[in-house]
Amino acid sequence: MEIACDESGSEGEKLVGGVTAVFAHASVRLDPADAAACLAELRDRIRSPALEYKANHLLRPKHRPTLLWLLGPAGPVLGHAYVQLVDKRAFLLHHLGHTPPGPLEPYNDALRARGPHGSLDPLFPAIVRAVRHWGDDVTVRHDFHPTLTASRIARLHDAAPGLRELTLVDSRADHRVQVADFVAGVARRIAEEESRGHPDPEVARLLRPYVIGVR
Repeated sequence: MEIACDESGSEGEKLVGGVTAVFAHASVRLDPADAAACLAELRDRIRSPALEYKANHLLRPKHRPTLLWLLGPAGPVLGHAYVQLVDKRAFLLHHLGHTPPGPLEPYNDALRARGPHGSLDPLFPAIVRAVRHWGDDVTVRHDFHPTLTASRIARLHDAAPGLRELTLVDSRADHRVQVADFVAGVARRIAEEESRGHPDPEVARLLRPYVIGVR
């Protein structure tokens, strides 16, 4: 089995005080031809001159019908894509084991200094969980990410016995990775807006079947 993955909201081990409050990791199992057809349909509907489409294209109000089509039952990804959502603050508190007084940034920094490099990065457990979700003997094509070094990929093999191979690719060269980027980016934005008191019930309802883990 081959899946394609991408993330949204990654800031490494910086879990608080950064740009994003939610980390999202999406995995997609689609035939390459079906993924290419999906991208062609999106390009035909959105008609942007951008070389690579991103989630922010879909999240513009004028493209809402296209977003609802992509995620909905008539779209090409339902049942073929899943996303994990991680509340970064909750993820940090989980590692701390308690809720300390005052700002959390110093505690984040202390854990980063004390633990093994990369131990607080939610990307690592997200890939492990994606492999376990899809089953045994899984090949992963993942968008390039600076924290996915050779040593960390070797650790992934130890943590996820079902991982057969992980290859880093340019998202522009794999339509399946681009689809994963759409799912991750949209899910993260919807989750963050809801946490700020600006829910989007319609899109949240469509996303619910995609979500396999929330922390």
